[in-house]
Amino acid sequence: MGFEEYIAYHDKEWGVPVYDDRVHFEFLILESAQAGLSWSTILKKRTGYKEAFADFDYKVVADLPEGYIQELLSNPGIIRNELKIRSAVNNARRFMEVQSEFGSFSHYIWDFVNGKVIDRAAKSMEMVPATTPESDRLAKDLKKRGFKFLGSTTIYAHMQATGLVNDHLTSCFRYEEVKLLAR
Repeated sequence: MGFEEYIAYHDKEWGVPVYDDRVHFEFLILESAQAGLSWSTILKKRTGYKEAFADFDYKVVADLPEGYIQELLSNPGIIRNELKIRSAVNNARRFMEVQSEFGSFSHYIWDFVNGKVIDRAAKSMEMVPATTPESDRLAKDLKKRGFKFLGSTTIYAHMQATGLVNDHLTSCFRYEEVKLLAR
């Protein structure tokens, strides 16, 4: 993946409000896989993750057999970290528990921002935090529910990617575009 693909991700996906559970699950897997790595590394492997994790179908991922998990440990299309792979399976199960309790994962996660996009209106990168009180509370609640590999920094990155927060700089052309997409 080159610079062009990274720009396309920024210009078309990053920060767009997400209400679809499958997309939330995709980003939970990808953000967890990123821990300790660059986002560009994960974007390069996104297709590999899509193939390895049944197009991010959390129902399928929740029931992955041990033999398949062992195969994933040698799959060059994904990050071959056993804890990250097993956390994806675990998190799929926890994800469905949240759906059962709240009707959807989207309802659950949007409650942490009172159903509205947080508009940081950041003028510089220094104004964009790595964590917030909202990401702290969400990460703590997810951990209490048994989710793995999802600390506050990872969760804040998820919130940015899925548009719970508009962290495009005000000088970025996407700032206003994304702002218009908020419900």
